[in-house]
Amino acid sequence: MTEHQEQARWSVADWHGKVLVDCNGEKIGKLQDVYVDVETDEPQFGTVKEGLIGRHLTFVPLGGIQIGPDDLIVTVTKEQVRSAPAIEIHGEELSQADESALYHHFELNYTPIDTESGRRLARR
Repeated sequence: MTEHQEQARWSVADWHGKVLVDCNGEKIGKLQDVYVDVETDEPQFGTVKEGLIGRHLTFVPLGGIQIGPDDLIVTVTKEQVRSAPAIEIHGEELSQADESALYHHFELNYTPIDTESGRRLARR
């Protein structure tokens, strides 16, 4: 595979609508949005719609993701995603409190940068 093909394979724009699968092979849902760290431009979280009635967006960590032809395999379980904190989305960035809650729920290292919005995760 050429370097250009490898970069295209990792294009976040191509991830939208792909099915997220947990580390045990269980389907979580279709990827809606990707939130990236604005300092590094690395994808940190994605959102999926959950529930049949009153569907809402739930955040899923994208670190360590494995890219398949039709799906994206994440390193967390479906149960971890279901029990994630409810986050109200206002605009394109998450608040520092919301970022902290997500990082702590999924037991990820959270080191806020010295800005008003913390790590500054933004939707791409």
